[in-house]
Amino acid sequence: MQPSKPSSRVSLAHLVAACVLALALVVTSSAVVALVRGPQGTAGAGDTATSARHWVNTWSAMPQLTEAHNMPPAPFTGERAVLVDTTLRQTVRVTTGGDRVRLRFSNAFGGTALPLTAVTVALPKGGQAGVGAVEPGTTRAVTFGGRDATTVPVGAQVVSDPLDFTVRPGSNLTVTTYLAEGQASLALTSHPGSRTTSYLQHGDGTRDEDLPGATPTNHWYLLSDIEVLSRPATTAVAVLGDSLTDGRGSTTNGNNRWPDQLFDRLQQKPATRNIAVVNQAAGGNRILNDGLGPNALARLDRDILAHSAVEQLIVFEGINDIGTAEATPAAQRRVTADLIAAYDQIIVRAHAQGIRVYGATLLPFDGNTLYDDADGHREDARQAVNTWIRTSGRFDAVLDFDRVVRDPQNPSRLRPTLHDGDWLHLNPEGYRALAEAVPSRLLQQR
Repeated sequence: MQPSKPSSRVSLAHLVAACVLALALVVTSSAVVALVRGPQGTAGAGDTATSARHWVNTWSAMPQLTEAHNMPPAPFTGERAVLVDTTLRQTVRVTTGGDRVRLRFSNAFGGTALPLTAVTVALPKGGQAGVGAVEPGTTRAVTFGGRDATTVPVGAQVVSDPLDFTVRPGSNLTVTTYLAEGQASLALTSHPGSRTTSYLQHGDGTRDEDLPGATPTNHWYLLSDIEVLSRPATTAVAVLGDSLTDGRGSTTNGNNRWPDQLFDRLQQKPATRNIAVVNQAAGGNRILNDGLGPNALARLDRDILAHSAVEQLIVFEGINDIGTAEATPAAQRRVTADLIAAYDQIIVRAHAQGIRVYGATLLPFDGNTLYDDADGHREDARQAVNTWIRTSGRFDAVLDFDRVVRDPQNPSRLRPTLHDGDWLHLNPEGYRALAEAVPSRLLQQR
Protein backbone atom coordinates (compact mmCIF):
# COMPACT_ATOMS: atom_id res chain seq x y z
CA MET A 1 0.00 0.00 0.00
CA GLN A 2 2.96 2.35 0.52
CA PRO A 3 3.54 2.98 -3.17
CA SER A 4 0.01 4.36 -3.48
CA LYS A 5 0.79 7.50 -1.42
CA PRO A 6 3.27 9.02 -3.86
CA SER A 7 0.79 8.27 -6.61
CA SER A 8 -1.91 10.20 -4.71
CA ARG A 9 0.42 13.10 -4.17
CA VAL A 10 1.27 13.15 -7.86
CA SER A 11 -2.40 13.03 -8.78
CA LEU A 12 -3.13 15.88 -6.36
CA ALA A 13 -0.25 17.89 -7.80
CA HIS A 14 -1.53 17.31 -11.30
CA LEU A 15 -5.00 18.41 -10.21
CA VAL A 16 -3.69 21.62 -8.65
CA ALA A 17 -1.57 22.33 -11.71
CA ALA A 18 -4.56 21.78 -13.96
CA CYS A 19 -6.64 24.21 -11.88
CA VAL A 20 -3.91 26.83 -11.98
CA LEU A 21 -3.60 26.39 -15.75
CA ALA A 22 -7.36 26.69 -16.19
CA LEU A 23 -7.40 29.84 -14.05
CA ALA A 24 -4.52 31.27 -16.06
CA LEU A 25 -6.37 30.55 -19.28
CA VAL A 26 -9.47 32.30 -17.95
CA VAL A 27 -7.43 35.33 -16.88
CA THR A 28 -5.53 35.36 -20.18
CA SER A 29 -8.74 35.00 -22.14
CA SER A 30 -10.28 37.90 -20.22
CA ALA A 31 -7.22 39.99 -20.89
CA VAL A 32 -7.44 39.28 -24.62
CA VAL A 33 -11.11 40.30 -24.63
CA ALA A 34 -10.17 43.47 -22.75
CA LEU A 35 -7.44 44.24 -25.26
CA VAL A 36 -9.82 43.74 -28.15
CA ARG A 37 -12.66 45.69 -26.62
CA GLY A 38 -10.64 48.35 -24.86
CA PRO A 39 -10.40 50.96 -27.65
CA GLN A 40 -14.17 50.90 -28.10
CA GLY A 41 -14.63 52.32 -24.64
CA THR A 42 -12.33 55.29 -25.19
CA ALA A 43 -14.99 57.24 -27.03
CA GLY A 44 -17.37 57.42 -24.13
CA ALA A 45 -15.24 56.94 -21.03
CA GLY A 46 -17.28 53.96 -19.88
CA ASP A 47 -20.68 55.49 -20.51
CA THR A 48 -22.79 52.77 -22.14
CA ALA A 49 -24.94 55.26 -24.03
CA THR A 50 -21.85 57.10 -25.27
CA SER A 51 -19.90 53.99 -26.26
CA ALA A 52 -22.76 53.03 -28.58
CA ARG A 53 -22.04 56.18 -30.59
CA HIS A 54 -19.39 56.54 -33.27
CA TRP A 55 -17.21 59.22 -34.85
CA VAL A 56 -18.55 60.92 -37.95
CA ASN A 57 -16.62 63.25 -40.25
CA THR A 58 -18.65 66.47 -40.23
CA TRP A 59 -16.29 68.83 -42.08
CA SER A 60 -13.31 68.29 -44.33
CA ALA A 61 -10.95 70.16 -46.65
CA MET A 62 -8.84 68.26 -49.15
CA PRO A 63 -5.14 68.71 -48.23
CA GLN A 64 -2.87 69.88 -51.03
CA LEU A 65 0.53 71.47 -51.54
CA THR A 66 0.25 75.26 -51.31
CA GLU A 67 1.18 77.09 -54.50
CA ALA A 68 3.48 80.10 -54.22
CA HIS A 69 0.70 82.66 -54.75
CA ASN A 70 -1.48 80.97 -52.09
CA MET A 71 1.14 81.00 -49.32
CA PRO A 72 0.41 83.06 -46.19
CA PRO A 73 0.88 86.77 -46.98
CA ALA A 74 3.86 88.75 -45.74
CA PRO A 75 5.28 88.76 -43.14
CA PHE A 76 4.06 85.24 -42.35
CA THR A 77 6.05 83.53 -45.12
CA GLY A 78 9.81 83.91 -44.78
CA GLU A 79 12.74 82.78 -46.87
CA ARG A 80 13.07 79.34 -45.25
CA ALA A 81 10.11 79.00 -42.89
CA VAL A 82 6.43 79.80 -42.67
CA LEU A 83 4.04 80.85 -39.88
CA VAL A 84 6.81 81.50 -37.34
CA ASP A 85 5.41 82.88 -34.04
CA THR A 86 2.01 83.01 -35.72
CA THR A 87 -1.58 82.62 -34.61
CA LEU A 88 -3.88 81.24 -37.32
CA ARG A 89 -7.62 81.66 -36.74
CA GLN A 90 -9.99 79.82 -39.09
CA THR A 91 -13.74 79.23 -39.23
CA VAL A 92 -15.34 76.12 -40.69
CA ARG A 93 -18.95 75.10 -41.09
CA VAL A 94 -19.78 71.68 -39.67
CA THR A 95 -22.62 69.65 -41.13
CA THR A 96 -24.03 67.19 -38.61
CA GLY A 97 -23.68 68.27 -34.96
CA GLY A 98 -22.66 66.68 -31.68
CA ASP A 99 -21.56 67.34 -28.12
CA ARG A 100 -18.04 65.96 -28.47
CA VAL A 101 -15.53 66.90 -31.18
CA ARG A 102 -12.02 66.12 -32.30
CA LEU A 103 -9.77 67.78 -34.88
CA ARG A 104 -7.36 66.48 -37.48
CA PHE A 105 -4.34 68.43 -38.71
CA SER A 106 -2.49 67.39 -41.85
CA ASN A 107 1.18 67.67 -42.77
CA ALA A 108 0.67 65.63 -45.94
CA PHE A 109 2.80 67.96 -48.08
CA GLY A 110 5.01 69.62 -45.48
CA GLY A 111 8.75 69.54 -46.11
CA THR A 112 9.53 69.21 -42.39
CA ALA A 113 7.78 68.17 -39.20
CA LEU A 114 4.94 70.50 -38.17
CA PRO A 115 5.07 71.65 -34.49
CA LEU A 116 1.72 72.90 -33.15
CA THR A 117 2.22 74.83 -29.92
CA ALA A 118 -1.40 75.40 -28.88
CA VAL A 119 -4.86 74.91 -30.34
CA THR A 120 -8.27 76.15 -29.16
CA VAL A 121 -11.84 75.91 -30.41
CA ALA A 122 -14.61 78.44 -29.85
CA LEU A 123 -17.88 79.65 -31.28
CA PRO A 124 -17.37 82.52 -33.74
CA LYS A 125 -18.82 85.93 -32.97
CA GLY A 126 -22.47 85.98 -33.99
CA GLY A 127 -22.11 82.44 -35.30
CA GLN A 128 -20.73 83.86 -38.53
CA ALA A 129 -18.23 82.41 -40.99
CA GLY A 130 -15.02 84.28 -41.72
CA VAL A 131 -14.93 86.48 -38.61
CA GLY A 132 -11.87 87.11 -36.44
CA ALA A 133 -13.67 87.34 -33.10
CA VAL A 134 -15.20 84.60 -30.94
CA GLU A 135 -18.07 84.54 -28.49
CA PRO A 136 -16.86 85.36 -24.95
CA GLY A 137 -16.53 82.37 -22.65
CA THR A 138 -16.66 79.72 -25.39
CA THR A 139 -12.92 79.12 -25.90
CA ARG A 140 -11.69 75.64 -25.00
CA ALA A 141 -8.19 74.18 -25.21
CA VAL A 142 -7.57 71.23 -27.51
CA THR A 143 -5.10 68.57 -26.36
CA PHE A 144 -3.15 65.78 -28.00
CA GLY A 145 -2.47 62.78 -25.79
CA GLY A 146 -3.18 65.04 -22.82
CA ARG A 147 -0.66 67.67 -23.92
CA ASP A 148 -1.27 71.16 -25.29
CA ALA A 149 1.40 70.81 -27.98
CA THR A 150 2.10 68.19 -30.62
CA THR A 151 4.27 67.64 -33.67
CA VAL A 152 2.89 66.25 -36.93
CA PRO A 153 5.50 64.17 -38.79
CA VAL A 154 6.18 64.74 -42.48
CA GLY A 155 3.41 63.24 -44.59
CA ALA A 156 1.27 62.40 -41.57
CA GLN A 157 -1.77 63.72 -39.75
CA VAL A 158 -2.57 64.02 -36.06
CA VAL A 159 -5.92 63.51 -34.34
CA SER A 160 -6.71 65.52 -31.22
CA ASP A 161 -8.14 64.17 -27.99
CA PRO A 162 -11.95 64.17 -27.83
CA LEU A 163 -13.27 67.45 -26.40
CA ASP A 164 -16.64 68.02 -24.78
CA PHE A 165 -17.89 70.86 -26.95
CA THR A 166 -21.36 71.17 -28.46
CA VAL A 167 -21.78 72.15 -32.10
CA ARG A 168 -25.17 72.44 -33.76
CA PRO A 169 -25.83 71.06 -37.27
CA GLY A 170 -24.88 73.58 -39.91
CA SER A 171 -23.12 75.90 -37.44
CA ASN A 172 -19.72 77.54 -37.70
CA LEU A 173 -16.76 76.64 -35.50
CA THR A 174 -13.60 78.68 -34.88
CA VAL A 175 -10.26 76.86 -34.65
CA THR A 176 -7.25 78.90 -33.53
CA THR A 177 -3.73 77.51 -33.82
CA TYR A 178 -0.45 78.94 -32.57
CA LEU A 179 2.91 77.89 -34.04
CA ALA A 180 5.80 79.23 -31.96
CA GLU A 181 8.48 77.77 -34.24
CA GLY A 182 6.45 77.80 -37.42
CA GLN A 183 7.27 75.21 -40.06
CA ALA A 184 10.89 75.14 -41.19
CA SER A 185 9.96 74.67 -44.84
CA LEU A 186 8.12 76.47 -47.60
CA ALA A 187 6.28 73.27 -48.46
CA LEU A 188 3.00 73.83 -46.64
CA THR A 189 -0.24 71.82 -46.49
CA SER A 190 -3.39 73.84 -47.11
CA HIS A 191 -6.72 74.12 -48.86
CA PRO A 192 -6.50 77.35 -50.88
CA GLY A 193 -10.10 77.30 -52.15
CA SER A 194 -11.65 77.87 -48.74
CA ARG A 195 -14.12 80.58 -49.87
CA THR A 196 -13.75 81.58 -46.21
CA THR A 197 -11.64 84.30 -44.56
CA SER A 198 -8.94 83.29 -42.07
CA TYR A 199 -6.74 85.54 -39.90
CA LEU A 200 -3.01 85.67 -39.15
CA GLN A 201 -1.27 87.52 -36.32
CA HIS A 202 2.11 87.30 -34.62
CA GLY A 203 2.19 86.02 -31.04
CA ASP A 204 -0.04 83.56 -29.21
CA GLY A 205 -3.65 84.64 -29.59
CA THR A 206 -5.28 81.27 -29.12
CA ARG A 207 -7.24 82.50 -26.10
CA ASP A 208 -7.94 86.02 -27.33
CA GLU A 209 -11.57 86.91 -27.98
CA ASP A 210 -10.57 89.08 -30.93
CA LEU A 211 -7.50 89.58 -33.10
CA PRO A 212 -7.50 93.31 -33.88
CA GLY A 213 -5.16 94.20 -36.70
CA ALA A 214 -4.86 90.60 -37.86
CA THR A 215 -4.11 89.96 -41.54
CA PRO A 216 -7.00 88.36 -43.44
CA THR A 217 -6.49 85.67 -46.10
CA ASN A 218 -9.05 83.58 -47.94
CA HIS A 219 -7.36 80.22 -47.46
CA TRP A 220 -7.37 77.35 -44.97
CA TYR A 221 -4.06 75.98 -43.69
CA LEU A 222 -3.12 72.78 -41.82
CA LEU A 223 -6.61 71.89 -40.53
CA SER A 224 -8.09 69.02 -42.55
CA ASP A 225 -11.03 67.51 -40.65
CA ILE A 226 -13.55 67.91 -37.85
CA GLU A 227 -15.28 64.86 -36.39
CA VAL A 228 -18.20 64.63 -33.99
CA LEU A 229 -19.28 61.76 -31.76
CA SER A 230 -22.75 60.88 -32.93
CA ARG A 231 -25.45 58.24 -32.64
CA PRO A 232 -25.13 55.02 -34.69
CA ALA A 233 -27.72 56.14 -37.26
CA THR A 234 -25.57 59.11 -38.32
CA THR A 235 -23.56 58.56 -41.51
CA ALA A 236 -21.74 60.67 -44.08
CA VAL A 237 -21.97 61.19 -47.82
CA ALA A 238 -18.67 62.29 -49.39
CA VAL A 239 -18.17 64.14 -52.67
CA LEU A 240 -15.11 63.55 -54.86
CA GLY A 241 -14.79 66.61 -57.05
CA ASP A 242 -13.04 69.61 -58.52
CA SER A 243 -13.67 73.39 -58.50
CA LEU A 244 -17.39 72.92 -59.25
CA THR A 245 -17.70 71.17 -55.88
CA ASP A 246 -15.05 73.28 -54.15
CA GLY A 247 -17.30 76.26 -54.88
CA ARG A 248 -15.59 78.40 -57.51
CA GLY A 249 -18.17 81.15 -58.15
CA SER A 250 -19.86 80.78 -54.76
CA THR A 251 -19.97 83.59 -52.17
CA THR A 252 -16.96 84.09 -49.89
CA ASN A 253 -18.10 83.35 -46.32
CA GLY A 254 -21.52 82.44 -47.74
CA ASN A 255 -21.24 78.64 -47.52
CA ASN A 256 -23.38 78.24 -50.63
CA ARG A 257 -21.40 75.66 -52.57
CA TRP A 258 -23.70 72.92 -53.83
CA PRO A 259 -22.70 70.42 -51.06
CA ASP A 260 -23.57 73.15 -48.50
CA GLN A 261 -26.95 73.66 -50.09
CA LEU A 262 -27.48 69.90 -50.31
CA PHE A 263 -26.88 69.64 -46.56
CA ASP A 264 -29.39 72.44 -45.95
CA ARG A 265 -31.97 70.45 -47.89
CA LEU A 266 -31.23 67.26 -45.97
CA GLN A 267 -31.79 69.09 -42.70
CA GLN A 268 -35.37 69.87 -43.70
CA LYS A 269 -36.49 66.24 -43.46
CA PRO A 270 -36.29 64.02 -40.36
CA ALA A 271 -35.23 61.01 -42.45
CA THR A 272 -32.08 62.77 -43.69
CA ARG A 273 -31.13 65.03 -40.77
CA ASN A 274 -28.59 62.47 -39.59
CA ILE A 275 -26.43 62.68 -42.73
CA ALA A 276 -23.14 64.59 -42.75
CA VAL A 277 -21.80 65.97 -46.04
CA VAL A 278 -18.04 65.73 -46.59
CA ASN A 279 -16.68 67.95 -49.37
CA GLN A 280 -13.48 66.45 -50.76
CA ALA A 281 -12.88 68.67 -53.75
CA ALA A 282 -10.24 71.08 -54.98
CA GLY A 283 -10.08 73.49 -57.88
CA GLY A 284 -8.15 72.12 -60.85
CA ASN A 285 -8.19 68.57 -59.54
CA ARG A 286 -8.20 65.72 -62.06
CA ILE A 287 -9.01 62.03 -61.90
CA LEU A 288 -6.15 60.71 -64.02
CA ASN A 289 -3.23 63.07 -63.47
CA ASP A 290 -1.98 65.30 -60.70
CA GLY A 291 -2.95 68.94 -61.02
CA LEU A 292 -3.93 71.06 -58.05
CA GLY A 293 -3.56 68.27 -55.56
CA PRO A 294 -3.02 64.57 -56.22
CA ASN A 295 -5.17 62.89 -58.84
CA ALA A 296 -8.45 61.40 -57.62
CA LEU A 297 -7.29 57.80 -57.98
CA ALA A 298 -4.26 58.54 -55.81
CA ARG A 299 -6.20 60.39 -53.10
CA LEU A 300 -9.25 58.11 -52.94
CA ASP A 301 -8.00 56.15 -49.91
CA ARG A 302 -6.91 59.26 -47.97
CA ASP A 303 -9.84 61.51 -48.83
CA ILE A 304 -12.74 59.06 -48.97
CA LEU A 305 -12.14 55.51 -47.76
CA ALA A 306 -10.27 56.53 -44.58
CA HIS A 307 -12.92 58.98 -43.40
CA SER A 308 -15.23 58.29 -40.51
CA ALA A 309 -18.73 56.91 -41.23
CA VAL A 310 -18.72 57.51 -45.00
CA GLU A 311 -21.32 55.17 -46.48
CA GLN A 312 -22.09 56.99 -49.75
CA LEU A 313 -19.93 58.67 -52.37
CA ILE A 314 -20.82 61.09 -55.16
CA VAL A 315 -18.25 61.21 -57.97
CA PHE A 316 -18.46 64.52 -59.85
CA GLU A 317 -15.13 64.96 -61.57
CA GLY A 318 -13.47 64.52 -64.95
CA ILE A 319 -14.04 67.80 -66.77
CA ASN A 320 -10.48 68.94 -66.09
CA ASP A 321 -9.11 65.73 -67.58
CA ILE A 322 -11.03 66.37 -70.80
CA GLY A 323 -10.26 70.09 -70.82
CA THR A 324 -6.51 69.69 -70.37
CA ALA A 325 -6.09 66.84 -72.86
CA GLU A 326 -5.08 67.83 -76.37
CA ALA A 327 -8.03 68.77 -78.57
CA THR A 328 -7.51 66.03 -81.13
CA PRO A 329 -9.71 63.00 -81.89
CA ALA A 330 -7.04 60.54 -80.73
CA ALA A 331 -6.28 62.35 -77.46
CA GLN A 332 -9.95 62.73 -76.60
CA ARG A 333 -10.72 59.07 -77.38
CA ARG A 334 -7.87 58.12 -75.09
CA VAL A 335 -8.98 60.34 -72.21
CA THR A 336 -12.56 59.06 -72.60
CA ALA A 337 -11.45 55.44 -72.30
CA ASP A 338 -9.13 56.25 -69.39
CA LEU A 339 -11.84 58.13 -67.50
CA ILE A 340 -14.29 55.26 -67.88
CA ALA A 341 -11.66 52.81 -66.59
CA ALA A 342 -10.92 55.18 -63.68
CA TYR A 343 -14.59 55.46 -62.72
CA ASP A 344 -14.77 51.70 -62.67
CA GLN A 345 -11.73 51.55 -60.38
CA ILE A 346 -13.30 54.04 -57.98
CA ILE A 347 -16.50 51.99 -57.88
CA VAL A 348 -14.65 48.73 -57.23
CA ARG A 349 -12.53 50.20 -54.43
CA ALA A 350 -15.44 51.96 -52.74
CA HIS A 351 -17.72 48.92 -52.98
CA ALA A 352 -15.01 46.86 -51.27
CA GLN A 353 -15.51 49.15 -48.24
CA GLY A 354 -19.32 48.88 -48.41
CA ILE A 355 -19.72 52.40 -49.85
CA ARG A 356 -22.44 53.08 -52.42
CA VAL A 357 -21.25 55.18 -55.37
CA TYR A 358 -23.30 57.68 -57.37
CA GLY A 359 -22.04 59.09 -60.66
CA ALA A 360 -22.76 62.70 -61.66
CA THR A 361 -22.69 63.67 -65.32
CA LEU A 362 -20.20 66.31 -66.49
CA LEU A 363 -21.39 69.85 -67.20
CA PRO A 364 -21.16 71.76 -70.51
CA PHE A 365 -18.28 74.17 -71.15
CA ASP A 366 -19.01 75.58 -74.61
CA GLY A 367 -17.89 79.22 -74.55
CA ASN A 368 -15.12 78.72 -71.99
CA THR A 369 -11.89 80.13 -73.41
CA LEU A 370 -9.68 77.39 -71.94
CA TYR A 371 -11.65 74.22 -72.60
CA ASP A 372 -13.89 74.87 -75.60
CA ASP A 373 -12.40 73.83 -78.95
CA ALA A 374 -13.72 74.89 -82.34
CA ASP A 375 -13.93 71.36 -83.73
CA GLY A 376 -15.87 70.04 -80.72
CA HIS A 377 -13.56 67.11 -79.93
CA ARG A 378 -13.72 67.78 -76.19
CA GLU A 379 -17.50 68.08 -76.33
CA ASP A 380 -17.61 64.68 -78.07
CA ALA A 381 -15.55 63.24 -75.21
CA ARG A 382 -17.87 64.80 -72.62
CA GLN A 383 -20.90 63.33 -74.33
CA ALA A 384 -19.27 59.89 -74.54
CA VAL A 385 -18.34 59.94 -70.84
CA ASN A 386 -21.84 61.08 -69.87
CA THR A 387 -23.43 58.34 -71.95
CA TRP A 388 -21.35 55.76 -70.09
CA ILE A 389 -22.26 57.27 -66.71
CA ARG A 390 -25.95 57.19 -67.60
CA THR A 391 -26.15 53.77 -69.24
CA SER A 392 -23.35 51.49 -68.01
CA GLY A 393 -25.18 50.42 -64.86
CA ARG A 394 -21.90 50.48 -62.94
CA PHE A 395 -22.90 53.28 -60.56
CA ASP A 396 -25.42 52.58 -57.83
CA ALA A 397 -27.34 55.64 -59.05
CA VAL A 398 -26.86 58.47 -61.54
CA LEU A 399 -27.19 62.21 -60.82
CA ASP A 400 -27.78 63.91 -64.16
CA PHE A 401 -26.30 67.31 -63.32
CA ASP A 402 -25.72 68.02 -67.02
CA ARG A 403 -29.44 67.88 -67.75
CA VAL A 404 -30.23 70.21 -64.85
CA VAL A 405 -28.00 73.16 -65.82
CA ARG A 406 -27.56 72.92 -69.60
CA ASP A 407 -29.31 75.37 -71.90
CA PRO A 408 -32.29 73.58 -73.51
CA GLN A 409 -31.76 75.67 -76.65
CA ASN A 410 -28.04 74.92 -76.79
CA PRO A 411 -27.23 71.75 -74.79
CA SER A 412 -23.47 72.19 -75.16
CA ARG A 413 -23.69 75.36 -73.06
CA LEU A 414 -24.72 76.20 -69.52
CA ARG A 415 -27.87 78.22 -68.96
CA PRO A 416 -26.78 81.88 -69.07
CA THR A 417 -28.36 82.63 -65.70
CA LEU A 418 -26.55 79.81 -63.86
CA HIS A 419 -22.84 80.38 -64.55
CA ASP A 420 -20.44 82.89 -63.03
CA GLY A 421 -19.32 84.45 -66.32
CA ASP A 422 -16.76 81.95 -67.59
CA TRP A 423 -19.22 79.37 -69.03
CA LEU A 424 -17.62 76.68 -66.85
CA HIS A 425 -18.29 77.44 -63.19
CA LEU A 426 -21.67 78.06 -61.64
CA ASN A 427 -23.02 80.89 -59.51
CA PRO A 428 -24.88 80.27 -56.22
CA GLU A 429 -28.16 79.80 -58.11
CA GLY A 430 -26.52 77.22 -60.35
CA TYR A 431 -25.16 75.41 -57.30
CA ARG A 432 -28.66 75.45 -55.81
CA ALA A 433 -29.89 73.67 -58.95
CA LEU A 434 -27.30 70.92 -58.47
CA ALA A 435 -28.20 70.51 -54.80
CA GLU A 436 -31.88 70.20 -55.64
CA ALA A 437 -31.10 67.56 -58.28
CA VAL A 438 -29.96 65.08 -55.62
CA PRO A 439 -33.00 63.09 -54.44
CA SER A 440 -33.02 63.17 -50.64
CA ARG A 441 -34.53 59.67 -50.58
CA LEU A 442 -31.37 58.40 -52.30
CA LEU A 443 -29.28 59.36 -49.28
CA GLN A 444 -31.54 57.93 -46.57
CA GLN A 445 -29.96 55.19 -44.50
CA ARG A 446 -30.89 51.72 -45.73
